[in-house]
Amino acid sequence: MLRFLRREPGFYRNTWMLALPIILQNLITTSLGFVDTFMVGLLGQPELSAVTAANTPIFLVQIIIFGLLSGLSVLVSQYWGKHDTEAINRCMGIALYTGVSLAALIALALFLAPRQVMALVTDNALLIRLGAPYLRIVGISYVFNTASSVYVGVQRSTENPAMGLTVFTISMVLNTFLNYVLIFGKFGAPALGITGAALATLTARVVEFAVTFLYALRDRRVPLAPAALLHPGTAFVGDFLKYSTPVLVNDSLWGLGTTLITAVIGHMAISEEMLAAYAIMGNIEKFSTVACYGISGASAVIVGKRIGQGASKEEVYEVSWCMLLLTVLVGLVVSASLAALLPTVFIPYLYPLFHLEGLSLEIAATMCVVFVFMMPTKAFDITNISGVLRAGGDVRVSAVIDVGSVWLVALPITALSALVFEAPVALVCLGIQAEGLSKVPLGIWRLRSRKWINDVTREGTS
Repeated sequence: MLRFLRREPGFYRNTWMLALPIILQNLITTSLGFVDTFMVGLLGQPELSAVTAANTPIFLVQIIIFGLLSGLSVLVSQYWGKHDTEAINRCMGIALYTGVSLAALIALALFLAPRQVMALVTDNALLIRLGAPYLRIVGISYVFNTASSVYVGVQRSTENPAMGLTVFTISMVLNTFLNYVLIFGKFGAPALGITGAALATLTARVVEFAVTFLYALRDRRVPLAPAALLHPGTAFVGDFLKYSTPVLVNDSLWGLGTTLITAVIGHMAISEEMLAAYAIMGNIEKFSTVACYGISGASAVIVGKRIGQGASKEEVYEVSWCMLLLTVLVGLVVSASLAALLPTVFIPYLYPLFHLEGLSLEIAATMCVVFVFMMPTKAFDITNISGVLRAGGDVRVSAVIDVGSVWLVALPITALSALVFEAPVALVCLGIQAEGLSKVPLGIWRLRSRKWINDVTREGTS
């Protein structure tokens, strides 16, 4: 197995050149998101729990966007291998029409019925009252974010991940500054609390969109082709739907399953403590997986480009296993680091910083212990599902593996342990992370079949 790690000269340099900007982008986004969580946490545990609950439907929007971009990358990376920029514009146009329309519909629902949506996540009246104004405003921001993310995804799939790093850094720095101003009422602004956090997010997303649009007008690597962008053509719509719809459905159903897991937590007798601990663990998990998502993004580009260039199935298979082994090694290093940080940093310093005490602190520590053991499987799953299998065009089977593991493993275990049997917190936390237990063996089975390696680009488009 380790023989797959022996690659040609320059391979790892190219891999890290692709992965590092994605890692830095995710690291900056996660760091500033951590600061946002800290600022809201300073308002109190109920406010932190309310924003965690409110962000649950927002998470579903983010997952839909991610699914759309994953499907887009399947086509764009292979067209980039053929340097067909007109076809790339057509794919981007379809993604914009689809993504912005979906985001607008969800934003409208969140704006018109925020309390009803909050009630689906938690039955705690205080959390519903605190979170509804936040949800109404922040949903609008993702209409702008969807448009920006589609273009950034195209640039990433054409070997320019640094563009996204720049755009999202500007957006998140502005978001954090405005959070400080509007949450606490600095520089003469009113102290708006949770509502101020939502307004800060909306403003930052509008600026993010403006920066992206100006960059797109000036870019010459993948120049905009208005005719292809605005009128993609039915043939390309067919291609996009064939390879993107399963990915979009995959990530939407996966996100819905994960959202329901959060809703289960929100309906526990100790929902406030669980949601507060879950918010902190969410940030720790994001920090822990930034490198894995960077390798996954690089894998999608490398595997897709190799297929577009006509590489043999065996070559694609070996390159894919190289990327998977690389991300598992990273996962093991992260697990060891978290195991060392939990007793030395998290319990004595980090958790009290967010006012986690007593039961909340105990739950947060338990969540971290479970995650330490599951991290290597999560690393493998991230690169396998989002990187390798999708880049190979195997969107249907990867969707079955991804969605089935949440709906048939993680969600039932969490619901039964939390609401039916009222099991110890450790078993509930294991249920939350249990999807990796089935994804890994199923993923390995699919990889070894080699049936997932397909050329998904249309003939005659180069």
